[in-house]
Amino acid sequence: MAASGLRGVSRVLEKLENSIKNGDYYEAHQMYRTLYFRYLGQKKYNELKDMLYQGSISFLEVDQKTSGADLALLLIEVLNKSEDKNCDLWSPKLSTIFSKIGVNNHTERDTFLLHAVKWSSQGSGHGYPLFHQYIARSYWNEQNYIQARHHYIHSQDGKGCAKLLIEFQMTKGYKYEADLFIAQAVLQYLCLRNNITANQTFNTYTENHPKIKKTGPPFLLPLLNFIWFLLQAVESKKLQTFAVLCEQYQNSIRRDPCYVQYLDKIGQIFFGVKPQEEKKFGGLFGNLIESFLGGLDDESDDDSLPGTQASTSNKLIENTDLD
Repeated sequence: MAASGLRGVSRVLEKLENSIKNGDYYEAHQMYRTLYFRYLGQKKYNELKDMLYQGSISFLEVDQKTSGADLALLLIEVLNKSEDKNCDLWSPKLSTIFSKIGVNNHTERDTFLLHAVKWSSQGSGHGYPLFHQYIARSYWNEQNYIQARHHYIHSQDGKGCAKLLIEFQMTKGYKYEADLFIAQAVLQYLCLRNNITANQTFNTYTENHPKIKKTGPPFLLPLLNFIWFLLQAVESKKLQTFAVLCEQYQNSIRRDPCYVQYLDKIGQIFFGVKPQEEKKFGGLFGNLIESFLGGLDDESDDDSLPGTQASTSNKLIENTDLD
């Protein structure tokens, strides 16, 4: 019976593919939808998933984007209904569909991506890291650096993210922004509690960026020294180290207004800093000092921080015009 069923499915798929090859797109699309409802009612989920995936690819390859995207959305529905959580298997397949829908079909593509990320999230809210990695590569191939960067931040591919950031900075950024590109990415990874990928991204970026080419401090740019020390502090979870860093590198931190918000979140996650009150005097730095003084009885730290020189930061900031 099983063998007979498989032969039947194969014949149906062959007929559908021939219809597409012959240009009978409407007929083929309607046949796919009819089989979708039939197989769904019979709970033939595996056959249905294979059929919808192959059908979507077949339509997309002959530039029938609407039909291909429609079957792709039905595929996501079946993945949900069948409670298929094999993101490792489906991430490359779904990203292939995404790429083939193409950049000129914004509505269909964005809708598909929204549903695919939601399926892959498994309730986590951000989506499966491997799926984000594949989508990031797709955007990178299209030179859509902003979207590629967004999806890399939700992945665990620090090396890929770093190489993208280098290309992004070298082709689209100003020459004085080499440190800004990596700093923001590392801070965002840390806000997502992904310190492992944050470290990998920073190390790959600083080692391979042609304007940096270093694996550790002292870096010429103070902001890079700050990020390197911050990553060490996250590993040690020593509030005193974090507080001193933020105080010593205030000028570098103030180059981007978002940094203070990121550091406030990082302080809460890794160092037990209380959330800022909106109108509290002193902002982040005042909050850090209060948290540090309150924890002196519980924490002892004799380590020193080499190379933290605010004067170097001041000189760089004076020559940097950031809007």
